[in-house]
Amino acid sequence: MNRVLSSSFYKHCNRAIHQTIPKHRNETQLQTAGPVASLIKSRSVIRFRGPDTVKFLRGLLTNDIRKIGEPIGDKTANFPTPNVPTTSVTPIYAALLTPQGRFLYDLFLYKPPNSDTKLDTTGTGPASDPNQPFELFADVDASVLDELLATFTKYRLRSKVEIDNVASEFSCWQRYGSGPSDNSSDVEEPEAASVGWGAGEDGAAMSSSSEAPLIEADKETDEQNYLMWRIEKGVAEGSIEIPKGEAMPLEYNLVGLNAISFDKGCYVGQELIARTHHRGVIRKRLVPLRFQDNDGKEVIDKVIPGSEVVNRESGKKAGLVTTALGCRGLGLLRLEEALKGSTALSIQGQEDVKVVASKPDWWPSDWLQDLQQHTAFA
Repeated sequence: MNRVLSSSFYKHCNRAIHQTIPKHRNETQLQTAGPVASLIKSRSVIRFRGPDTVKFLRGLLTNDIRKIGEPIGDKTANFPTPNVPTTSVTPIYAALLTPQGRFLYDLFLYKPPNSDTKLDTTGTGPASDPNQPFELFADVDASVLDELLATFTKYRLRSKVEIDNVASEFSCWQRYGSGPSDNSSDVEEPEAASVGWGAGEDGAAMSSSSEAPLIEADKETDEQNYLMWRIEKGVAEGSIEIPKGEAMPLEYNLVGLNAISFDKGCYVGQELIARTHHRGVIRKRLVPLRFQDNDGKEVIDKVIPGSEVVNRESGKKAGLVTTALGCRGLGLLRLEEALKGSTALSIQGQEDVKVVASKPDWWPSDWLQDLQQHTAFA
């Protein structure tokens, strides 16, 4: 799965097959479909530009933005005009937190190569141009765009960085499905790569995949298909699915999605995150949910976000549904209740709706080992 910024058409393929995917697709269909490309209207694009860009963002965001300035490497295009590199710097997923360590906004950061990039003297990489301003693009949650821009402007102070809304110039496309993630060669971030957060960016707009993605034709359900795919993977996105000002980033699995660096030094909200990570055990996590009736059949559109999940046998609260679409959802649940195979989880006030939680296959194995060891000790 690759996130793509496009100023025109989806440029990963010169020819696309248009196919509409039904709104309510079962897991098998979604897992085997792909690669698929969807226009993500819920995300907008902003631009950071100026000599202090990396320094400014490094002091705010949870990930190490210095990686975005590392050399691309020795891969260059083998085309009649070999001045454009075939690969660009890997996008970085990061978050901005409150001083108390609560989630505010998430960002996907890109440093696309310019169309007039020249090779260096060795012919193995792009040359640096001291006269060209350094710039980064970020796709962000469109529902909080104005608020996000105001927050970054407040932190800017005297930093030499410009922050602009370029949503009218760029669109966000999401490539996902079985194709890109299965073919991913990312070895540095294997967990994130499995759900698309570690995949490389095709800066030259020439896909290395031999299989052209399917472009969604039905714009009414286009993004819902991507949402359903994320739900099945157990991945939340944006300041609504990850409640702004309330959510603990570790409970929403941002470590497993490589959005947090524990080696970069200080950033806003760093103290609580570091202390919880190194000393604590995460007892609640975001997990994928299925909604079924007592006969095991799927229940569609009967659950809303904010519904409480309870254990009917013990009467204990297990957590909350955070996102719901059709018969699937995401929930922030206590792992002891969610993953012990209990069939007693249901929606409070809707005892006829059974909740089945599952562990995403991209989770690091030590998450559950730490919980089991802590529970045994207690």
